[in-house]
Amino acid sequence: MLPLTLVLILIMRLDGMLAALQLSEQRMRDRRESSVPVYASDFEPAMQEGSTYNELLQEEFLVPQTKQTQLELMAAERARRCQSFRYGQAETMDLEERSTLMKDSRTSFLPQGIPRECIGDGINLDIKPLEGDLYQRQKKRYQDKALYWLERSKQRERREAERQSDEGPSEQINEALASLQSFWNEEGTREGIRLAQAKTMQRYMDTKVDPCVDFYKYACGNWEKLHPIPKDKAGFDTFEMLRESLDLVLRNLLEKNEPMHASVSEHRKNQVRNTLFKLNEQGEVEEEAAGEVGSDQETALVADRLRRHIVSRRRLLNQVLIRYKRFSNNAKTKHLIDTRDKTKEEEMAQQARQRDRSDPEEQLSTGNEHDAQMKAKNLYRSCVNSDVLSQRGLEPLHTLIRDLGGWPVLDPDWSDSNFNWQVLAATLRRYNNDILIVQWVGADIKNSEENIVQFDQTGLGLPTREYFLQSTNNKYLLAYQRYMSEVMHKMGASKSDAQRVAQELVYFETQLAGITAPAEQRLNVTKLYKRMTLDQLQSLVPEIEWRAYLQSLQDREVSGSEEVVIYAVEYMSKLVTLIQETEPRMVANYMMWRFVRHRINNVDDRFDDIKQSFYHALFGREESPQRWKVCIAQVNTNMGMAVGSMFVSRYFDNNSKRDTLRMTHDLQQAFRDILKTTDWLDATTKQLAEEKVNAMSLKIGYPDFILNPTELNNKYAGIEIHPDKYFENTLNVLLHTARTEQAKLHERVNKTNWQTAPAIVNAYYSRNKNQIMFPAGILQPPFYHRHFPKSLNFGGIGVVIGHELTHGFDDKGRLFDRNGNIHKWWTDSSIRGFDERARCIIAQYSNYTVEEVGIVLNGESTQGENIADNGGLRQAFHAYKRWLKEHPDEVQDEMLPGLNMTGPQLFFLNFGQVWCGAMRPEAIRNKLNTAIHSPGRFRVIGTLSNSYDFAREFSCAEGTPMNPANKCSVW
Repeated sequence: MLPLTLVLILIMRLDGMLAALQLSEQRMRDRRESSVPVYASDFEPAMQEGSTYNELLQEEFLVPQTKQTQLELMAAERARRCQSFRYGQAETMDLEERSTLMKDSRTSFLPQGIPRECIGDGINLDIKPLEGDLYQRQKKRYQDKALYWLERSKQRERREAERQSDEGPSEQINEALASLQSFWNEEGTREGIRLAQAKTMQRYMDTKVDPCVDFYKYACGNWEKLHPIPKDKAGFDTFEMLRESLDLVLRNLLEKNEPMHASVSEHRKNQVRNTLFKLNEQGEVEEEAAGEVGSDQETALVADRLRRHIVSRRRLLNQVLIRYKRFSNNAKTKHLIDTRDKTKEEEMAQQARQRDRSDPEEQLSTGNEHDAQMKAKNLYRSCVNSDVLSQRGLEPLHTLIRDLGGWPVLDPDWSDSNFNWQVLAATLRRYNNDILIVQWVGADIKNSEENIVQFDQTGLGLPTREYFLQSTNNKYLLAYQRYMSEVMHKMGASKSDAQRVAQELVYFETQLAGITAPAEQRLNVTKLYKRMTLDQLQSLVPEIEWRAYLQSLQDREVSGSEEVVIYAVEYMSKLVTLIQETEPRMVANYMMWRFVRHRINNVDDRFDDIKQSFYHALFGREESPQRWKVCIAQVNTNMGMAVGSMFVSRYFDNNSKRDTLRMTHDLQQAFRDILKTTDWLDATTKQLAEEKVNAMSLKIGYPDFILNPTELNNKYAGIEIHPDKYFENTLNVLLHTARTEQAKLHERVNKTNWQTAPAIVNAYYSRNKNQIMFPAGILQPPFYHRHFPKSLNFGGIGVVIGHELTHGFDDKGRLFDRNGNIHKWWTDSSIRGFDERARCIIAQYSNYTVEEVGIVLNGESTQGENIADNGGLRQAFHAYKRWLKEHPDEVQDEMLPGLNMTGPQLFFLNFGQVWCGAMRPEAIRNKLNTAIHSPGRFRVIGTLSNSYDFAREFSCAEGTPMNPANKCSVW
């Protein structure tokens, strides 16, 4: 899409240039009427959407269809190709071509790699009048030239294919990312997008595999060949590809200097008003339209209408943009191009581009220091500014360590006389770090309207307690110990001290892991839940000064009668015993290690090699990610709403929000339909379950407040951000985050709040809010595209919607009622029916083995996600079939070009390809030890093998691997 300022300039020039165009057309009509010979190069064809080459030849070249020659076909093809390269009219190319083009293009108006025939005047040089025998000779001459350029074009395509083969499959990742970028830029025609998606889906497939034997290999068999795992990743799948694409978009936003609010300022409104005024002068829009530019929302709507209006004028604008050629009517035609007009246009466009670019230092001094978006941009700038980070070195970190009381391993004079581990734990909690004790303020699971202080057992420095306690994981423990030692040595400890202390800390943390409860003992949250007063907790664990801890953390007087929730009373008692038996110096070393470990991410890159060595051992990652990627993640994590406001303002199409909302309602109805036919639930539980579905809160895209600059700025008003102090910036964000959370105490829970940033690729269900969230970042291909057939959208985002909806009724979600409170609201018979079906799912997935590492899946810990996968697929397909029934005239539109598959088959294919991916063996082991999700392969075959709908659509005989006789189903 052309920038609004450039379009305005073009429209202003339109009248004069249009008059010249009309004059040329009049000359052409005069020639026809007076039998004057026609010159083949009087003008080049302006490709328009829907035009065929034959129509162009008849309309533009004035040659009867019966006399078409290869020259004419080549000329039309050349015009189509060159016009796309010259004027950026991506609509005339299919998506794959645009992907390559946009990948290679730079800031120049013409992209790199422009075809030879598009340079200068191509084959239309020295044109003479075409008449009599001369016509035949000229015709033969141009046929020869056309054949020559055709052969050159084929040679070039062969060389390009060879180059791609030499570059290896990683080039395919770049092409896929470029294709996703075209989605965010709203590029492409409906037909082009569908064709490109069909080609992508075909490339991933291995059609030699029988879909009834292994549908994952059938759908994703070529994924690893096309997308080898990048060196800076532990795995690469569809989600990672989408995150990569989103990171590129966010990088572009964060590196721009102008504010990005959808209707941030009067400048934006004035720009829209001025454009309307110019169009009104030319009779393009109604005079009253300018009056609509009032509120922020109206400005955005009018701007969107302007863009659509300008796109509708694209054919006329194309003709204006084409390098206009004037020819004399002499025997020898002279090729006269008015270079002055072209130069003037380029100068004006360049001036417009320069106006859009503001100097970074100038931007930082324009009074935007309180603007949330500028704070996010300054946080990003401070993170990527390697020069400043190198100059500052470790000074900020050493200063913080001293303020916290020192780190014994770095200070031989450290004394334990003033050390109190509980005070240090509360202080570190102020920086949003939970060490030894996990504390937060959040909704009580038994009273979802009330915020309350809650406590739980600690996390660890490795993913799970088993890394410390199982001898098979010794290599990871050694890598962790080496990581500790090298960080401490780099911080200033002697090598011998660093090695000794690292060994001590691994021993201490192994003991700490031993007193934490394993995951399988924490599945039933109702058994863990204990609500009591602080005085009661004090009597249970008297060694911890609970009131003093909270007073230090929250800066307030705390009463012993205040109630809290604790999920790990036994752990707290054992923790006190462990600390009493451990030297204070070792405890201080451990707590500071856990804190410093995260803070080394906020200094320069001196620790990168050390971290990379550790993460290679743990996940198999071969190299560190680029700094800008790390900084994107940091900023989006810490200031996600500010980043989201930029992303939504620039890229998010509210049509996708409406489509997703409509599909969510369709999925809710599908669940109700399935609920009615469920024979293992009694009528009472069915009624309550339907009420819960009806009460689900839907959060799609983004929260409205992020488009209101005042409200957004208020959210981050307490954060001070400097463009050259990344370390302090991070601390300020952490302090603000912790303060904000603690301040919620005794406040009524705001269930309208969003709990996730908009610009991420994921989806969520909140049990105690009974809320589904679909951030804007996931509403992209292959999950969703407004030009996709419904089969792909239902098989993509539709299944995700169903998955999250089903979480409200999985093994944990079913414990919470419609209001998000946990209590027994199911009858005993319904509970028994659920447990019986859940055991079937557990047994099914526990029989799957990940061949790469020889490990069996844990069907118990993954049951919630597996139940959601199975239920989501069934609901989405049910909703899709209902849609087909209600739209019988659109059934044929459900196909994709080049794919001989029905709409229902495409539904299942897109579902399967959502989970295409590959992981390194180390990452697989970690995932199986920690994750609550099954690997992608088993999310496909496990779910589809339970689907009667899938077996029917692919005609799988009963007894085949994908259609077993015994199936599992909960919802």
